Amino acid sequence: MKPKALLLGLVFALLWSSAFTAARIIVSYAPPLGTLSLRFFISGMLALIIAKWLRQNFKLTKKQLRATIIFGICQNTIYLGLNFISMQWIEASIAAIIASSMPLLVALLGWLFLGQRLSFIGILGLGVGFVGVILVMGFRISDGVNQLGIIYCILGALALSIATLAVRNTNSEGNLLVIVGYQMLIGGGSLFIFSIIFETYIIDLNMKLLMAFIYTTLAAGLVATVVWFWLVNEIGAVKAATFHFLNPFFGIFIAKLVLGESLSVYDYFGVLIVTVGILLVQTSKESI
Repeated sequence: MKPKALLLGLVFALLWSSAFTAARIIVSYAPPLGTLSLRFFISGMLALIIAKWLRQNFKLTKKQLRATIIFGICQNTIYLGLNFISMQWIEASIAAIIASSMPLLVALLGWLFLGQRLSFIGILGLGVGFVGVILVMGFRISDGVNQLGIIYCILGALALSIATLAVRNTNSEGNLLVIVGYQMLIGGGSLFIFSIIFETYIIDLNMKLLMAFIYTTLAAGLVATVVWFWLVNEIGAVKAATFHFLNPFFGIFIAKLVLGESLSVYDYFGVLIVTVGILLVQTSKESI
């Protein structure tokens, strides 16, 4: 992997992991879907304004349009929508741990539906990784953690995996910010509809909410998404997904630092198992 890709991958993992803590703060003071919809509208418009300033091409090919719609719905509407809702009931660190299973899901879906066959080591890695996720969830459920919140995070991770596979091999050279802007507006529009239907707008406006919203809109939202698109196009979906194995470590550290969340030894053990599974998948070769 080129140094540039490695550096941007680390930046992406840090920004992505910090988003869980920011979301946890936001949903404590404002409706999750409505806030997320506003974030996407602002981020999307900023991306398109910058794209216009850079004179990027606003016309998308059919392949780009299809990938943009799928990504906007699967990542922004389903993945982030469900995660923001679940963060009302579960800790940010637990959401980060569950999200770390995404590379395993990408490999599994690619194996099952796209003919990306794995070697024995790869298959073993999938099994080990899922055991780690189940271990974390099992102890959390037994400790009284909201089961619906965990289910939402699992469904969100599955949707994010589909979104990642959808944008693989999609050439975004010359209009990356246009694609990012469009998919954010798609997610923001759909989330706004759900927000109007299901949410009550009670907002406790304070500095914590404003700072978390600004951060998640610009850094964890716009910057992280641009970097993610670049990684998927530059090094491929599976290799790009590898950086998600850093989510548990960064996510736990940031949640402990900012929110004071605590974790048990079983959580750390589950994270270790998930990481081993991901590394086995990523270092395995496709079978012929």
